[in-house]
Amino acid sequence: MKKYFLFGNWKMHKTIKETLEYADCLKGYVEYNEKFEIGVFPPFTALESFAKTVRSMPITVGAQNMHYEEKGAFTGEISPLMLKEIGVKYVLIGHSERRHIFKEDNGLINKKVLSAINHELVPVLCIGETLEERKSNKTESVIKEQIEQGLNGVNSNNFIIAYEPVWAIGTGVNATPEQAREVHKFIRELLFHKFGESSNDISILYGGSIKVDNFGSLAEVENIDGGLVGGASLDCSTFIELYEILKSKKLK
Repeated sequence: MKKYFLFGNWKMHKTIKETLEYADCLKGYVEYNEKFEIGVFPPFTALESFAKTVRSMPITVGAQNMHYEEKGAFTGEISPLMLKEIGVKYVLIGHSERRHIFKEDNGLINKKVLSAINHELVPVLCIGETLEERKSNKTESVIKEQIEQGLNGVNSNNFIIAYEPVWAIGTGVNATPEQAREVHKFIRELLFHKFGESSNDISILYGGSIKVDNFGSLAEVENIDGGLVGGASLDCSTFIELYEILKSKKLK
């Protein structure tokens, strides 16, 4: 069964104290629904505190990154075993900031995807084109390469795709519903070609300057199964508004 998701990626924001205040803010607003999940991706320092606080709430916890090895001489890295131990369920892999700032390529991203699945974590594979690539009409070729190489060797449909056009991340400019519709339809076709009928259960999220005033029109688009929210997720009340918008559009 395909599910709808609202994920908040905090990036390098919030102390443990601020994280606990945020968790307290969410209490009472989020209800369990088998078709819908709301999740938060705090920084590594706050992951365990957040996971413990929301354990009795219908809120899932994600990590922003991970290494593909279980242990080793990898200074500064976090392993899948460490994440599982503290109750993490999802992990972002291939976010544009990891690709472009930290120079992670599709080969490394693929290793992380395979490791996450092997350790029963759900990878959220982030894909998207730069503004230059879009202007050069390379959107589909970039998306195809990122999916084919990122999912190389994957035989399970236990993952999520997050389409985040790089030109829309943190810029205040989001893809129009029509632009998003075209790319999400293309992604759905690629997934069907690789996974057949089981691809119908794979959720495809949109991300990139999501705000309260634009999310409704995006959430109505076929094949947009939720949102990966950056800056707008840092404010608890705004995140709750986005949660209500997605529920109103998808859970009819």
